Amino acid sequence: MLLRHSGHQLFFELFRIGFAHAFVLLRDDRVDAVRLVTDVLVDPQTFALELLGGKTDRAKHPHPTGLAHGDDDVAAVSEGENRNIDAEAFAEFSAHWAGFSMLGCRGSLAPPITKAFVAVEIVASTRETFQIRLNSKGLIMKKHQLFYFGLTLFIVTAIPNFGKASDEVNVRTVVVADGISMLMGRGGNVAVSHGGDGTLIVDDDYAQVSTHILSALDALGASQVRYVLNTHWHADHTGGNERMNAVGAVIVAHDNVRERMSHEHVSAALGRTTKASPAAALPTVTFSEQASLHFNGLTIRAEHVAPAHTDGDAVIYFEPANVVHLGDLYFNGIYPFVDFSSGGEPRGMIAGVRGVLARIDDHTKVIPGHGKLSNRGELQAYHDMLKTICDRIDVEIKKGTGLDDIVAMKLTADYDERWGSGFLSPDRFVRVLYAGLVD
Repeated sequence: MLLRHSGHQLFFELFRIGFAHAFVLLRDDRVDAVRLVTDVLVDPQTFALELLGGKTDRAKHPHPTGLAHGDDDVAAVSEGENRNIDAEAFAEFSAHWAGFSMLGCRGSLAPPITKAFVAVEIVASTRETFQIRLNSKGLIMKKHQLFYFGLTLFIVTAIPNFGKASDEVNVRTVVVADGISMLMGRGGNVAVSHGGDGTLIVDDDYAQVSTHILSALDALGASQVRYVLNTHWHADHTGGNERMNAVGAVIVAHDNVRERMSHEHVSAALGRTTKASPAAALPTVTFSEQASLHFNGLTIRAEHVAPAHTDGDAVIYFEPANVVHLGDLYFNGIYPFVDFSSGGEPRGMIAGVRGVLARIDDHTKVIPGHGKLSNRGELQAYHDMLKTICDRIDVEIKKGTGLDDIVAMKLTADYDERWGSGFLSPDRFVRVLYAGLVD
């Protein structure tokens, strides 16, 4: 069996070999599916180690699959008559693998063709080891070592690219109102107005997603894009600017968006350096307070808010359609990121959301920067969560409590179930807010 994939794809190939054994057990009704899933969630390390043939302390770790047959049966199923991996089960399991998602990454993990490969040949399998070849060099590894070898490859190759767009993107179209839609791709949500005057979009996702965005617009029957409004400068909202400029769109944004895109930027919170954008990606029309476009029978108004997520945020109102796009002032269902390296301020973010709440009603369709289409009630809950947590942190700052102690106090605990499953963990979210509040 030859596996030929880049590093992070190799992890999933190695990982699914182990889970193919579990699939055999499930297929043959030799283990209860609910029990199996429970064991994976409760103690995944022990599950992986034992499933792949490693040794565990029976007193501390009962067999994770709940089998009464013992280790020998697991090994027999794994090895087959020829002491090799059950190739039929492996192939069958592979068909069930394509939709798997990890660490919040979106898109299929079915391996695309890549330029850099690691060739791995599984030569033979014994009770406790796989004999494999890495780029034609022989290596014998214990089964649980193989699992963690794959995990290490994933961490080394995939984590540095977390948050970057992949080529495997499914852009979902959500109808918001007559002539207005929302596209949900890899980055920020894209609002679309299409009609007799042409097409206007708010934000345009990552650069690598541009082709998919244009395809989604074609499927809507939207004509060539004439205008792009950027809600702020981050690449998951402006990455498609260059491509949209190439198809004839005029790019409009706040003055600070063009300024920040024109220079290299270092994000202290994310530990990331963003290169200056090419000239063709920069907004060509900028404003300091607001800009209005009369388009498709609507007044589409971009209004700057005081430093909030960044210092260049704009909220986009579609009037009289009763639709508003908040950009990254609003992360629906997850804790938001405040980019203080770009002039963002937690209190400004709260004020910006409060200002929107004062202008909308219970019938308003609210497009967040990230997350599903929303409404006033959900936006109010988001505002209240953000304000409450900031108030709690402020109290501790005024007491002189140190950052680590504040984090240890778990001030977000009553909100974590609803908001804590995003890319910012609750602890990291507190650290981000602290950095924006302490000064």
